[in-house]
Amino acid sequence: MDPILEETRTPDERIQTAFENEENDLQVLVRGNVIRLLSDDTSGDQHQRFIIALESGQTLLIAHNIDIGERVPDSVLGNEVYVYGVYEWNDEGGVIHWTHEDPDEGHIEGFIQFEGHKYQ
Repeated sequence: MDPILEETRTPDERIQTAFENEENDLQVLVRGNVIRLLSDDTSGDQHQRFIIALESGQTLLIAHNIDIGERVPDSVLGNEVYVYGVYEWNDEGGVIHWTHEDPDEGHIEGFIQFEGHKYQ
């Protein structure tokens, strides 16, 4: 796609295209409502997990490393968040990870913003 046109697309359109094309390693900023809290993934690095729904209706799994980043409070359920991280395709809509600082300073730092606070 033309880089100029790419910049005019909404974040939801960008995610939808990434899903349709089975793209990975895409740095994204999305806004969505938290519709489900999941149990933490405790294998390897611990990740807080929850599902957000975008305005388009597409759902995304958010996997937030809590060995590095601050846990987002459970009061996030039902509320709007901004998530900046790396999109990876899966057949359920995709996952966003790298929502935290990088202690090795080799990766773009991500975040989850909720009620004006950045969790990273």
